[in-house]
Amino acid sequence: MSDVAGKTVVLAVTGSIAAYKVVELARRLTQQGAAVEVVMTQSAQEFVTPLTFQALTYRPVITNMFGLEENAAGHVALGERADVVVVAPATAHTIAKLAHGEADDVIGTTVLATRAPVIVAPAMNRYMYANLATQDNLAVLRRRGVHVVDPEEGALASGAVGPGRLAPIERIEAAIRDVLARSESLEGRHVVVTAGPTHEAIDPVRYIANRSSGKFGYAIADAARRAGARVTLISGPTALLPVLGVSFVSVSTAAEMRDAVLATLPDADAVVMAAAVADYRVANPSGQKIKKLGRAVDLRLEENADILSEVGRRRKQGALIIGFKAETGDPIRAAEQLLRDKKPDLVVANDVAVGFGGDQTEIAIVSPDGVERMAPMSKTEAATHLVAIIAARIGR
Repeated sequence: MSDVAGKTVVLAVTGSIAAYKVVELARRLTQQGAAVEVVMTQSAQEFVTPLTFQALTYRPVITNMFGLEENAAGHVALGERADVVVVAPATAHTIAKLAHGEADDVIGTTVLATRAPVIVAPAMNRYMYANLATQDNLAVLRRRGVHVVDPEEGALASGAVGPGRLAPIERIEAAIRDVLARSESLEGRHVVVTAGPTHEAIDPVRYIANRSSGKFGYAIADAARRAGARVTLISGPTALLPVLGVSFVSVSTAAEMRDAVLATLPDADAVVMAAAVADYRVANPSGQKIKKLGRAVDLRLEENADILSEVGRRRKQGALIIGFKAETGDPIRAAEQLLRDKKPDLVVANDVAVGFGGDQTEIAIVSPDGVERMAPMSKTEAATHLVAIIAARIGR
């Protein structure tokens, strides 16, 4: 993990039993050449002593905002010199404080003062994690650009089983590597991302749709933004808030999606077709609500335009096209067929039984070079990985 060599990693440890796990993270980062500055809350010290971290990082551990000796601005100096701030494990209490901008301890002042990427790895009781207050606070942090490494589902310290267990150290380590490696990889590039479903009207009340949540597409748009790209997000109807810092275009139907995408092509360097666009629309939607008649009603469907094929034909020279294939059965085989038929540069394949509409996904990236199968992970992590691939291919 050479990306961390010579970097300053602020490791903020809070009061969770999982605090013992991040001792190994501190050791690994130090061995790879990072300067690891550990900050501990009072509660964290009930689980692991500061001396443990000090012995492994060869640096004093900060436990008290008023014990800093640098100068009058010591409480913000750590955030100013950090290359990345990692809050792990992050308790529900700390997450709430960060979401509300509280600055009554060193972790709060460090996060507020830093311009470096911030990573938060939650760890807590399953009901605390599922609580709407915690989920709202995490959503606030995500909208501000904080990278959340979602917890695992499994056995918890209480003996219960469920979501809330700290993500494996390897995943947190990978998140650190990603944020340090991606800073300006798409600087000066225009990335277009489509997301969400489309709605095809049956009448003024009803429509044909699918279960796409748009979460992966939104995560890709945010990852591209963080990589320095100018991003246009073209979204069908979703329950998600627009991604901060990107140009947002709202559409409803497949025809509107097509028009919006084609309008971006003259200067698009990459087009990521993550939207679940309806294959069919009602040929003659009713102008009035269709009444219940006590008998079957037949709807004649006609095919929508094939946006991916049209984008492939009309893209500017050198532009990268990424298709998506969500399938039942064998999505990789279907993605390989799509690659042959429509000639995108990459196809992201996934089984609709895994992650469709949820926060986790398991994808494979299919290209003329072969198939890269990825382990199950959050859509945010998968999006970051995909954007890194896009940046590398654009740069060829």
